[in-house]
Amino acid sequence: MQKLYFEDFHVGDSFDLGSISVTQEEIIDFARQFDPQVFHIDPEQAKHSFFGELVASGWHTGALLMRLLVAGLFHKVDSMGSPGVDELRFLKAVRPGDSLSGCFTVIETRPSKSRPYLGIIRARSTLHNQHGEQVLSMVSTHFFGCRPAEHTNRESY
Repeated sequence: MQKLYFEDFHVGDSFDLGSISVTQEEIIDFARQFDPQVFHIDPEQAKHSFFGELVASGWHTGALLMRLLVAGLFHKVDSMGSPGVDELRFLKAVRPGDSLSGCFTVIETRPSKSRPYLGIIRARSTLHNQHGEQVLSMVSTHFFGCRPAEHTNRESY
């Protein structure tokens, strides 16, 4: 596997992140720990909620996207972290049995002015369910290392 660096990313580049399925047990386990609302933790009570059935927490859906980002792209990149997320939208409920597919699209690239060994990438990441419906959209910023031959003196944060 060839490692990717900041210089390998260009505006408009899109990366397929693969897919992941979610089970009822995973939805309940995540929600019990992090978002214990009835429509996330109790299938019977969820029937009487706005959703009419058990649905995944938006935070769980975001965590699933993160898993796909790492497995589908970041493990190939000299990833140096992220200063944060600019936009996160939960667009459609995720239900038990859904299969989610991820995509990472570069919307901006710029070299760091203060750290010449890294570049800054802004990207839109999306998740779609098995019906092609977009369930999540996120705009975030990422620090990717520059090609070592060009910048070999990395300073610590």
